Amino acid sequence: MKYNLLICLSDSNPIVSSLSKMECRGSVRPFVHFNAKHDAELLHKAMKGIGTDEDAILMVLTSRSNDQRQEIKAAYKKAYGKDLVSALKSELGGLFENLIVALMTPPVLYDATLLHKALKGAGTDDQVLIEILASRTGEEIKEIIKVYKKEFGGKLEKDISSDTGGSYGRLLVILLQGSREEGVEEDKIENDAQDLYAAGEGKFGTDEEKFITILGNRSSEHLQKVFDAYKKLSGSDIEDSIKGETTRNLEDLLLAVVKCARNVPGFFAEGLHKSMRRAGTDDDSLMRIMVSRSEVDMLDIRANFKKMYGQSLYTTIQEDTAGDYQKALLYLCGGKD
Repeated sequence: MKYNLLICLSDSNPIVSSLSKMECRGSVRPFVHFNAKHDAELLHKAMKGIGTDEDAILMVLTSRSNDQRQEIKAAYKKAYGKDLVSALKSELGGLFENLIVALMTPPVLYDATLLHKALKGAGTDDQVLIEILASRTGEEIKEIIKVYKKEFGGKLEKDISSDTGGSYGRLLVILLQGSREEGVEEDKIENDAQDLYAAGEGKFGTDEEKFITILGNRSSEHLQKVFDAYKKLSGSDIEDSIKGETTRNLEDLLLAVVKCARNVPGFFAEGLHKSMRRAGTDDDSLMRIMVSRSEVDMLDIRANFKKMYGQSLYTTIQEDTAGDYQKALLYLCGGKD
């Protein structure tokens, strides 16, 4: 089995654009010597006959990008007349099966499917709604809305509105517009900080509308400056004000928006820590974050995790999981720190 040589071009190379620099923050990158037909054959052999070679399956699929996995899926169908995901599901089981199926799903469809399950299951899974809508870019959210309609025949905004309510529901709908303002508006920084103070700590009761309008629409760069101005004005962090002034889902969503404005990888590092440091592992959250961030910012999440909790993400996963599921997660993690 050949191992992928992961190459991150240096910042000094004039060929490197800002996009390719960003791509280097993922732990999973396109396999250099990729051959979809060859990989389809490897997977076919791993599932043929008595028994399944789980190691071969996880070695191939965790070291290919999602685009490459889609090419493997097409090559497999062309060669064997079967759907690769169905074949994998018939051979695998449990958490490992769920993880492999998630890896085989295109990222936007994966998010759209998670949101659909969160809204259409028994009760609403607010944790999933909050995580996805607080952390995805405006462009990503617009793509999710299109895929959601195509796959599930409904409007995501309508489904969210009918499943949620109050200021919480309104802020979700604002985030769903994917149209945050761009850049920093210097003349609005002090006003925004004062408005947030007056809406919360500075009055009896809370003006939730001010919170959701400012936090839902301003750019991350602008909000970071507002948070600094807020601290100078009130003497406390905006997070403390949110915890003191709001409750339940609205509090969780506002805190997620603030954390993502400050540091998206830090937000996910905290999510991973929570998923593994309770009585029992929250495998849904662990899997969701590891899969959805593996090609985006897993290297930064790992660095934040080590800084925040004094232990490597790799070691924490090792201690909290087992079997082929564990091996696949460790490949997605991409190494020890």
